Amino acid sequence: MKSRICDMLGIEFPLLAFSHCRDVVVAVSKAGGMGVFGAVRYTPEQLEEELSWIDDQLDGKPYGVDLIVPSKAEGRDAGVTPEMVLGMLPDAHKSFSDDLLKKFGMTDADLEDYRRATLLTTENLRNAEATDMLDVAFAHPIRLIANALGVPPRAMLDYGKAHGVPVAALVGAKEHALAQVSAGVDILVAAGGEAGGHCGEISTMVLIPEVCEAIKPVRDVPVLAAGGIVTGRQMAAAMAMGADGAWCGSVWLTTPEAEPTPVVKQKLLAATSRDTVRSRCRTGKPSRQLRSPFTDAWEAEGAPEALPMPLQSLIAEPTMAHVDKLAQSGHPGAEDLSTYWVGQGVGLMNREMSAGAVVQEFKEDFVRAYERLTDLIGD
Repeated sequence: MKSRICDMLGIEFPLLAFSHCRDVVVAVSKAGGMGVFGAVRYTPEQLEEELSWIDDQLDGKPYGVDLIVPSKAEGRDAGVTPEMVLGMLPDAHKSFSDDLLKKFGMTDADLEDYRRATLLTTENLRNAEATDMLDVAFAHPIRLIANALGVPPRAMLDYGKAHGVPVAALVGAKEHALAQVSAGVDILVAAGGEAGGHCGEISTMVLIPEVCEAIKPVRDVPVLAAGGIVTGRQMAAAMAMGADGAWCGSVWLTTPEAEPTPVVKQKLLAATSRDTVRSRCRTGKPSRQLRSPFTDAWEAEGAPEALPMPLQSLIAEPTMAHVDKLAQSGHPGAEDLSTYWVGQGVGLMNREMSAGAVVQEFKEDFVRAYERLTDLIGD
């Protein structure tokens, strides 16, 4: 396709797939799009293992890596130890989490072990550890590095320039886009409030043309549309509004390759677009996820207020790790509580198909949308 994104990244079709699953990354890149590996859950050693596997599978086809290095996070100061971070967790929040599990019949949880494991995966939110992750990422033939939750750290921008790798940043408002362009990012991912995971409040339909128009006088960088996009016709609509391609995350969650548990996948396949909620209960920052009694409990009157990132993750993620484990063994209470990050496009995700087949369907649906518009214009 004639797209700046295709030219910049060396891909056939301007569809980028954000996924925590390496199999999805590989499948999408092989199908002509670009897989972007979400690395926030990994240590540098684990990231090295994952990227080495991806390299072996792709044989030179382009892929990217996504990190979360937020501009603000608790416990990032020099000298703050993991034990000190754990000590920041209020007893009230830990008790609330314990009581929620007991209410749903899960009385044998040892969340402290889970909590320490989660702590390892939040270390790359700290500046020093983020640099270690960048060292690993740029030792591989990545074609894109992306950052969420704020302007990329100077080290990421410098690494990208030195290696000739474009740096992308996620934004949810016009002012965020202007700050990112001024900082020197190469690609903007404009994510509307329909998006799964961390998102703002402005809808994709409004955000895309607003961002595209706002950045032109500063620096006209490519824009990827995100937020509720799960079909080729939605991608075509976003590109008609000025985007250069699409960045999608939720649509891959119901593929056989993706990481959610079978229980969660069935919930996603059955969900409507009204079955998601934007809540701070998982990470401390607003993120959209499938509504469940877990999200309801944290949003209910009298629930503790969500903690800053990454402290809320150290409360919520151990709970959900235990829930997922028991749900897979058929525990009914755990099945009820199960949830996952997903956007409002989930209402259109009602068929299970492979990641490669999803890319092919995007292409065909895009062409059909183009033909419909062409017919409207006439000869």
